[in-house]
Amino acid sequence: MLRRGLIFLAAAIFASACSSSARQASTSPTATGSSPASAAELAPVQGAYAPKIDPANFVSAIDNPYFPLIPGTGFHYEGVAENGTTPQRDDMVVTSKTKTILGVPCTVVRDTVSSQGRPIEHTFDWYAQDKAGNVWYMGEDTRELRHGAFVKADDSWEGGVAGAEPGIIMPGQPQAGQAYRQEYYPRFALDQAKVLGQGGRVTVPNGSYPHTLLTVETAPTIDPGVAERKWYVAGVGDVKEHTVSGNHEEIELVSITHS
Repeated sequence: MLRRGLIFLAAAIFASACSSSARQASTSPTATGSSPASAAELAPVQGAYAPKIDPANFVSAIDNPYFPLIPGTGFHYEGVAENGTTPQRDDMVVTSKTKTILGVPCTVVRDTVSSQGRPIEHTFDWYAQDKAGNVWYMGEDTRELRHGAFVKADDSWEGGVAGAEPGIIMPGQPQAGQAYRQEYYPRFALDQAKVLGQGGRVTVPNGSYPHTLLTVETAPTIDPGVAERKWYVAGVGDVKEHTVSGNHEEIELVSITHS
């Protein structure tokens, strides 16, 4: 799915992580165990796709400055659904649970989408970070509300199962022009992203941020014509998502909670 689907306290917590992660990304081996490679090389959008995942090259904490996931942190977003008018809320909570996928312990993130105060989608997303700082998307278990009951969505997938493979949700060193695959599950989940560069100042209910990283996500073979832009802040994470073609969905960061 294109939609997945942070306060100044979080920024302070991750200030040191930003510089250390940048140094680490330039010197550490990648998920393949070879010399450092870019996200475009590790998760290419063209050609045969068979990423090599070595559990020894992953770390326990996810501290990528643009995609930090500390257990107990909740990211709360509000906006509108695809029709551009129906209010929508997205609550993403980083749990303390892990799920082992392809031998890699992954952080479990609980994501709940609500419309007009009623949950309409529940998802467990699984992420892991390699030593180069790349955050890998290892799979998702999504349940959608249909006729009053939650049922498993067709685009649920797990790396290494039924032909599905992990992708990269955020590079360790994002550079303008980088294109990388985010997930790979033929016929159901084939999202890919491209770093567009600096996104400028972004103001959302949670705060105003002068410097952002801008990406665009697409799934050409599944959702042709749909493109979603996302703005990230170093030390914070995802602060805004806006579909620029194909529909009118948009969400903005409202608050962050810690438990």
